[in-house]
Amino acid sequence: MLRLNQVTVLTLAMTIAACGGEEMGETPESDIDVATSGLQGCYIAGATEAEAAERTSPLRQTEFSVGATDALLCYGAPSANDREIMGGLVPFGEMWRAGANEATTLHLAGPATVGDLALEAGSYSIYVRPGAEAWEIFLNPEFERWGIPVNAEVRETELGSFTVASEASEGMTETLTYSYESTGEGAGEIILEWEETRVRIPISAGAAN
Repeated sequence: MLRLNQVTVLTLAMTIAACGGEEMGETPESDIDVATSGLQGCYIAGATEAEAAERTSPLRQTEFSVGATDALLCYGAPSANDREIMGGLVPFGEMWRAGANEATTLHLAGPATVGDLALEAGSYSIYVRPGAEAWEIFLNPEFERWGIPVNAEVRETELGSFTVASEASEGMTETLTYSYESTGEGAGEIILEWEETRVRIPISAGAAN
């Protein structure tokens, strides 16, 4: 169970998303009337917890700990459905919300370093710019929003970005999946897998040296 302190729990409601409204596109009309769910901190726009779980791209979450820092990743999980994903539905060189529906969000109960960006406890939306061989990862403290558009207004609050390699996975991953793997004491990787692509985002406990 994620051990967020009371202030963090009250401040951090969230959900992730990014491969289109429900699919690839539109902001729902109910987005203006934002609802906060008790789904372990995930933020849901214009829907109940049950409705979010029944979406075409359902709300999913990955809970993990890196060192003494507990973390929760919330995202909408689109499926390939016989579509070309990387370089197709997800164009190379363009900003993507790294999921579907609301912004993909990382909640941290303590300080951590993601890539080379030192973060305090809090919630951060994740956006990416995919490429055939490398992806640029962006972190933003604004997360209570629908995941698109990723426009100039959204990007002006970015904390920074870093680049990671893209690699081929061993087989087909039908539905976008995030997992976590430890790489040593107080360090690990957030792993995105979809279609035949895998991207590893390094994370470690505490601030970068």
